[in-house]
Amino acid sequence: MVATSEMIPVPTDYAELARRPLDMDQCALIVIDIQEKLLPPIFQREQLVRNSQLLIRAAGILKIPTLLSTQYAKGLGGTVPDVASLLPGTEAVDKTLFSCFGSDVFCSLLKRLPGQRTTLLLCGMESHICVTQTALAALREGYLVHVASDAVSSRTEWNWKIGLDRMRAAGAVISSTEMMIYELMRSSSSAAFKELLPHLKG
Repeated sequence: MVATSEMIPVPTDYAELARRPLDMDQCALIVIDIQEKLLPPIFQREQLVRNSQLLIRAAGILKIPTLLSTQYAKGLGGTVPDVASLLPGTEAVDKTLFSCFGSDVFCSLLKRLPGQRTTLLLCGMESHICVTQTALAALREGYLVHVASDAVSSRTEWNWKIGLDRMRAAGAVISSTEMMIYELMRSSSSAAFKELLPHLKG
């Protein structure tokens, strides 16, 4: 795990957190538990998958490292093919605790990512369980956390929203897929933006 003393100090003022621009060199994308047996009952699941795909594509173009998790894959299935196919060579960290930070393997991989990765971008499910518990643990470890509100969900709309409310109250910045991507890309003239644009228009 990353000691808070090694991180950039996190301001307690939510407005200050929200004003701080995303920097692709400081970000890592965490794709949480988008699994075959978990996905069917998820509220707005098609939106969740599509936007998670966009974030994964953007991360690939911008060289933002991506970590992938599953929750008890033996019982709940692997990552859905539409997501796993965009992360060839990335092995999911399988866990039994709901927070990704409950996995020593995950914590070790996160700590070994190249560069100073002080900001975590979260997508996946379920908003009120694994995403929230991962976000809260990350905040306690001193990370800045941005949650793509339209790339996370739960089985019910209420739990999706209450998860977002809890994370925001704890200090996570609640964002959206396009907000993250356009902020990371910075300019419509960049080669990275032009490469991703066909997928944004899809």
